[in-house]
Amino acid sequence: MTARRYSGLVLAVVALGGLYALPAIGPRAIVQDLFGILTLLVLAMNWNMLAGFAGLVSVGQQAFVGVGAYAMFAAIILFKLDPLLGVAIGGLAAALFAVPMAFFVFRLNGAYFAIGTWVVADIVKLAMGQWKALGGGTGTSLPKGTTRDMFGVDAVKQVLDVSGAAAADAITYWLMLTLALILLIASYVFLRSRMGLGLQAIRDNENAARSVGVDPIKLKASVFLLTAFGTGVCGALAFIQITRVTPDAAFSVVDWTAFVIFITVIGGIGTLPGPVVGVIVFYALQRLLADYGTLYLIVLGLTGIGVMLFARRGLWGLFAHRSGIDLLSLRHLARINSPPLSPSVPAVMPPERLSHRSMRQ
Repeated sequence: MTARRYSGLVLAVVALGGLYALPAIGPRAIVQDLFGILTLLVLAMNWNMLAGFAGLVSVGQQAFVGVGAYAMFAAIILFKLDPLLGVAIGGLAAALFAVPMAFFVFRLNGAYFAIGTWVVADIVKLAMGQWKALGGGTGTSLPKGTTRDMFGVDAVKQVLDVSGAAAADAITYWLMLTLALILLIASYVFLRSRMGLGLQAIRDNENAARSVGVDPIKLKASVFLLTAFGTGVCGALAFIQITRVTPDAAFSVVDWTAFVIFITVIGGIGTLPGPVVGVIVFYALQRLLADYGTLYLIVLGLTGIGVMLFARRGLWGLFAHRSGIDLLSLRHLARINSPPLSPSVPAVMPPERLSHRSMRQ
């Protein structure tokens, strides 16, 4: 391990330790703000896996957020389950819903796929508005005291010496932070694996990937279901803190998809650090321009246009190109002891070129 990598690893561990310790040392408002940032980060990482690595540009991710949130509310209100168990049920419900959704949208390609996912999300939104047990079109709130009675709240109250509401915020914050960390590590391990190479090969040229033995439908469906589960869990956690759900809020295309696409694109679509950079920029703009009304949205739009024109690989891609620093790189080095793939293939190739050839080995 080089000195640069070792220093980066130490810095990452220290930063992660500080994030986990924040509820014990920081004010509750900061914890809530970071929870919101982590929520968008988790959603962006899931969308980046779909669009950036699988080539599935979905505009209907709010469907999984809403299904996860409503399943969690149903588990609490109708079946009297603990909210944390309701979060797991929300993720499973989103994954199950992704199965019939995939049967429909996987028959579409390109822009038709994107619009198809949006249409399905709106259909589910209208259906949830008819669910009278959960408030119909006006929605419903969690029963009073639900979050304070959540598993682990009493223990956190005693350890941190905080109120029940602050303890509940700490638990949901830790869960969202852990979810983001698991997604980042799992994405890196998966994309460096043989299946990950196959997925990127499908994104670059589906016919070429199929010709070397990759099953596009199987890989895409697997990624679609897994990202649906992660998005559903994220939605359920988010609405535990919000404590109220309505069809418009749970299935908001702006909050849960448009902002997520913006974050991923300006950060660097198809890169693992991209969503992290994007969510930091988004939060900074949100904080700086929150008091300026519609100017905030105008600046967001101009920022997105500027990045797409002058930094086509996103801010992280631009930084990596100029500095030579590429954290969580997905480049693959040819093994020294392995015979060359062909005389014209260099020892180091970008993943999009290596992905097709590696499947032959």
